[in-house]
Amino acid sequence: MSPTEWLLATQLQDPRKLIAADVVFALLCVGVLLPALRSGWRSPAAWRKVGLRAGIAAVTALVLLVVCWVIDATDVFGVALSPVNHMWIALAGAGLALAVTGIVQGGRWRRTAAIVLLPLALLVPALGINVEFAQYPTLGTVVQTDPYARFDAHAAPLETMPATGRVNKVVIPGTVSHFHARPAVVYLPPAALVADPPALPVVLAFAGQPGAPGDMFTAGQMAKPLDAYAAAHHGRAPIVVSVDQLSAPGRNTMCVDSKLGNADTYVTQDVPAWIRTHLPATTDRRAWGLVGFSQGATCAMQFLTGHPQDFSAALAISSELQPIDQSPQHSADQAFGGSVAAWKAAAPISLMRADGPFPGHRLWMTAGSADREFSRNAERLAHAAELAGIRTTVASAPHSGHDWNTVQWSLRTVFPAELDALSAAQR
Repeated sequence: MSPTEWLLATQLQDPRKLIAADVVFALLCVGVLLPALRSGWRSPAAWRKVGLRAGIAAVTALVLLVVCWVIDATDVFGVALSPVNHMWIALAGAGLALAVTGIVQGGRWRRTAAIVLLPLALLVPALGINVEFAQYPTLGTVVQTDPYARFDAHAAPLETMPATGRVNKVVIPGTVSHFHARPAVVYLPPAALVADPPALPVVLAFAGQPGAPGDMFTAGQMAKPLDAYAAAHHGRAPIVVSVDQLSAPGRNTMCVDSKLGNADTYVTQDVPAWIRTHLPATTDRRAWGLVGFSQGATCAMQFLTGHPQDFSAALAISSELQPIDQSPQHSADQAFGGSVAAWKAAAPISLMRADGPFPGHRLWMTAGSADREFSRNAERLAHAAELAGIRTTVASAPHSGHDWNTVQWSLRTVFPAELDALSAAQR
């Protein structure tokens, strides 16, 4: 492993590294805050400066806590920030304020410590927040937006079956939809990499918004449970294609055909056509499934209920109740020609009521145990699915929220059941 590869493989959630960084951060804060050891401990003026530094840091932290509360109250991000995130944001503000005050008040050692504290006041809370969200497992996932090699449709098959599958990126053209999708990410299990591979089940995966197709494999660490499943089934596992349903990180197409792009046609026509042409995939659509997180989970629900002839199973991780962009009217204006009625009709519950029953279909709903809103969504969607004849299971990821910890838990714990169902459906 080269030095660059070693650096990019640095684990950002290693407790040993995080605790060491926290200790250094705390010691620097104390060093900047307290008076000089030799001359300041008996000086009233020095202690007044300590009070000023502490007061500025405390006020900054309090202001940021109020900002966090306003953000949650107004639902700016569509999900609530956890108390742990509130804490880290407040600590970042306090650390920055303390560093700036220390630099201004001067003193050679205090100014030096404050200068070192300045970047740490951003880095350490960022690492803490990353543990809560689990977005970036390694340094490479931070600096490399596209860590995968391009898919080679003409690659020679392997003589012996490898122990793990292969993950590649590939451009899937919008031949029918003219949808401008970013490269998809494809997982081929070991059995697909040898000569004369069997026809395998297929899963289409969708990351959330904002996001990119690679997120399901970098932040979600999706290859690990797939490789584990393949290892337990003689190299066989479903082919997984993580598809771009957005076309840009912040664009919410709501997975329908609209002025934002023909996302529905792209996912249900262009992507399956490419898969059937280039990959050893089964043509039995009963063995095709879906998995998604957040906005991507909502899309998975829409495709399962809106195209039941094309997909037989889905794992929806922290799904919304309906495709939504800011508000019902804004969503209608963006993707439904201004019709709120049309927007409501595109909701998975509406589709289940209109098109049910769905015999032979399976659905798994998960959410973080600390994510109250999306846990309620899971229960409501599951109830509607049961009424529509979809066999449904609800599970809760322990001690997590609307984050990639929930995704990783769901893929490790619940996803194998969907893979079993798809493999059984093909027989």
